Amino acid sequence: MDSKRRDMLKTGGGLTLLSLVAAAGWLKPGDGWAAEWNKAAFDTKSMDETLKTIGATTPAQSKDITFFSTPDIAENGAVVPIGITSAIPKTESIAILVEKNPNMLTAVFDIPPGTEPAISTRVKMGQSSNVYALVKADGKYYVASKEIKVTLGGCGG
Repeated sequence: MDSKRRDMLKTGGGLTLLSLVAAAGWLKPGDGWAAEWNKAAFDTKSMDETLKTIGATTPAQSKDITFFSTPDIAENGAVVPIGITSAIPKTESIAILVEKNPNMLTAVFDIPPGTEPAISTRVKMGQSSNVYALVKADGKYYVASKEIKVTLGGCGG
């Protein structure tokens, strides 16, 4: 069988299925798009500025936020693994902030109700810095931090 014909059949079948799902009302326009992006928050340079743009109050220190699989020393700042878990009830979101990066806010993860509040990702760090885990739980904000030393910078260093 001709490979172009196979590709056309696969594509056509997928589009047909997508059309049927949309026609049945199971898929609405915009369902595949992410939540509204707060560009201003990702352009901030300080903790106070970041908190202000995301609408947060001054966060309380919490021992219920823990870092896992996060190194004390990162050999390459371009790919620093970060793992954060929250034992705070009703955790709504977890944000990662890197103090000495050009833009402090690195990532924000929304945690759906009933989901284990744990995230794992990789971030870019330009130099040794404090990394903050900012947790929103039941409308309040909590924070924990960890210092990570970077031997080779990932933001052009």
